[in-house]
Amino acid sequence: MPSPKILVVDDDKNLLELLKMRLESENYEAVAVWREEDAVKEMKNQVFDLSIIDLQLLNIDGISLMEKLHLMNPEMPVIILTAYGSIESAVEAMKRGAYNYLTKPFDPRELLFQIESAIEKRKLTYEIKRLKGLLEERYDFRNIVSKNKKIQNILGQVSHVAKTDSTIFIYGESGTGKELIAKAIHLASRRKDKPFVGINCAAIPETLLENELFGHEKGAFTGAVRDSKGLFTQAHEGTIFLDEISDMPLSVQAKLLRVLQEKQFYPIGSEKPVEVDVRVIVATNKDLETEMKEGRFREDLFYRIHVIPIHLPPLRERKEDIPLLVEHFLKMFGHEMKKEVKGIAPTAMQKLMLYDWPGNVRELKNIIEYAVAMTRQEVISEDLVLHSESIPQESLMSLKEARDTFEKGYVIRLLELSRGNVSKAATLAGKYRADFYNLLKKYNIKPENFK
Repeated sequence: MPSPKILVVDDDKNLLELLKMRLESENYEAVAVWREEDAVKEMKNQVFDLSIIDLQLLNIDGISLMEKLHLMNPEMPVIILTAYGSIESAVEAMKRGAYNYLTKPFDPRELLFQIESAIEKRKLTYEIKRLKGLLEERYDFRNIVSKNKKIQNILGQVSHVAKTDSTIFIYGESGTGKELIAKAIHLASRRKDKPFVGINCAAIPETLLENELFGHEKGAFTGAVRDSKGLFTQAHEGTIFLDEISDMPLSVQAKLLRVLQEKQFYPIGSEKPVEVDVRVIVATNKDLETEMKEGRFREDLFYRIHVIPIHLPPLRERKEDIPLLVEHFLKMFGHEMKKEVKGIAPTAMQKLMLYDWPGNVRELKNIIEYAVAMTRQEVISEDLVLHSESIPQESLMSLKEARDTFEKGYVIRLLELSRGNVSKAATLAGKYRADFYNLLKKYNIKPENFK
């Protein structure tokens, strides 16, 4: 690993030489110059990890030189060296972008500590930006793979409402990508630089969920030896994603309702309310209206969270996306595993297209990951996807069920193409309008849902 490179600028040539020697003895690569024009020239020729600049140079002040250098490398930390009587100028330098300052004569150990801290902070800042870039690249709306009209309409709707603070209610089967949509909403919102905090309400025991969400005060219960911040506090000014909200106990639902209504809550054992500013996104794979009617979900909370509902269709209703998703996952896992996988055999693709996908996109992703890991060829063969033992027996339908399933899907596709126009759909199908209405009635399909 190359040594960090430091530019030192000081018109005191003796101090300049001393600093250079000291830095090199600590395994830094030091470039020492005493004129500002030489400093600018060096910056144009190479990249420095840090710069040490004297406040009072021969023809220019150190702050002005720092600003010149920052035009070429804004991320480079600068330590200003200043005489005892120039503290105010040094503070001004920090306001204008310096990392820190040291007063002459300075302790060499303090200088080395400041250099180490500044370089470490720069590395951390770079890593955070890199990870954030990867996150945004992964969860950007443009990278959600689909040519299905319903999904594209959903993405258009979601990208519009992402700019608001309205509560979003995502419902769909397990594996349809509810968390993916929630993260994309967060990254498209004004809160994207603040935390995104997610929790699966079904995965946390009832006795612990309240504590996880709202935290507790020291001494609130046995073992509470210190204050604990809950996820709502951690998500302050950001977004909280409550997955499988249908599994939230009624007692916790009451507390969540208070947060949504009053923007505050009481941690366990506390008499002092905590105010929070969070954007709430919830998701479920259950029918919340049924849960509400059967007394397992609060009616007032249902209407509070049901502000902007988004339904994610299962993969079996958008099979045209399977080839796109397969290509996406092949590239992703091929890159991760450093394997050159160029495609999938037609018989393997046919197998994927005929399958009913009870686990939705998540199941498809897992199958492609397995296939890429196991293949020894450039093309995924049929034997590497959907082993017979992995296909549930109930997915094998009778001939009548298969015909009905195809017929229903065909009618839905016609309505999508005709935008809910029954006459046009009937013409495309080569049927009389009355016969087509009988099909709609048979499968309980409402044309107005496609307009």
